[in-house]
Amino acid sequence: MQTIKDKITDMNATRKARSEAKQEEKAEKDLAKSRAEVAHEIRLAREAEASMDMHVNKAVEKAAQHDAKLAPDNNREEGKNGLNSEQRGAVDRSDGKSSTNIPSHLSKYM
Repeated sequence: MQTIKDKITDMNATRKARSEAKQEEKAEKDLAKSRAEVAHEIRLAREAEASMDMHVNKAVEKAAQHDAKLAPDNNREEGKNGLNSEQRGAVDRSDGKSSTNIPSHLSKYM
């Protein structure tokens, strides 16, 4: 009878140890899965940031091209007003920023 009780006690201890090991393994798998998901999201964020930078650079280039297309027209108009090249570069702005080819709404990305 004592042997049977010992056997049952051993089986219960084994079952408990097995259950604890499964719970620990599951927790480790969940942690690994979470880390993989975080790494994936970080990679996607970096790719999106790189893509955004590329698009901002393209927008700045297109804005510069647009300004370059408008520059001959502006030069003709300023020539009519009697402004020379030194005077054109020294246009005073109320916000204190120097003149540039980059529009103000895109300059914050540069």
